[in-house]
Amino acid sequence: MGSLAWAVALSVLSAASYAGAAVAQERLAWNRHRGLGRWAVALVLTAGGVSLHVLALNFGTLAVVQALGTLTLLFALPISALRYRARIGLPAWIDAALTVAGLALILSLSVESTEPALLAEDAGRYVSFLTLAGVGVLTTAAAITHSARWRAMLLATAAGVAFGISSVLCKALLTAFLEHGVRAVSVFLTGMVVLLSAGGYLLGQLSYRGAGLATPLATVSVANPIVAAIAGILLFDESFRFGAAGRVVVAVAAVVMTLGVIGLSRRTATPAASAAPAEPLDFPHGNRLREASEY
Repeated sequence: MGSLAWAVALSVLSAASYAGAAVAQERLAWNRHRGLGRWAVALVLTAGGVSLHVLALNFGTLAVVQALGTLTLLFALPISALRYRARIGLPAWIDAALTVAGLALILSLSVESTEPALLAEDAGRYVSFLTLAGVGVLTTAAAITHSARWRAMLLATAAGVAFGISSVLCKALLTAFLEHGVRAVSVFLTGMVVLLSAGGYLLGQLSYRGAGLATPLATVSVANPIVAAIAGILLFDESFRFGAAGRVVVAVAAVVMTLGVIGLSRRTATPAASAAPAEPLDFPHGNRLREASEY
């Protein structure tokens, strides 16, 4: 199996694990972060997603691996349908088709990189400090806003940035290890990967509180691949087929995929408590998830 095939397979498995973790995190948030079992499930699923994601980075470009992370919502859709005993409506299927179509275009135009994704120490420090500054600004803005929706979006964006750049640094570290051995692995960048990953997880967890699963998950799913793909192009010279024309098509595919992701996020919301259980999973944007204590 080729490198791209391995990247796709591992990324799909990672997305499935992340989807389960996201649902577990949302349930944990609605229970005011209480319950050792809930914490354990969320952490185990997240760890599984992270491990599979790191392995995928060894086989594919950042644009491919991170874009495939949006499949998290495709897996979260049936999970939510099962939890809330709701059918998946036609609009949800259309959103899923848009997401898959965008991903297919990106995958078809992606070029397997022949150059190692090495990152100089100085460049790594610059990227790290810039990322910390950006995350700090977003977190501060979330702390002073009075809107629960904007708070969730800002925290989720900060989480997406942290996750995206942690993947960039992780890919650089993995390449350095495979190319030059353990002595070439930067201690500083390793610490930054741990810090950004843990920070992204915490920010993501905080973003679910009071806003349900839909808005934070969509925001993270969009911000993460965009940040990582841009960084991959700038830092590792990752490219696509057909040069500039290929990048334009990829940009269009990213927009199509984003529309699908946003639509899918709305389908993860649940109807009002009085709604019939058999109602199709096509709920108005902004409805909150039912409290997990009901299940």
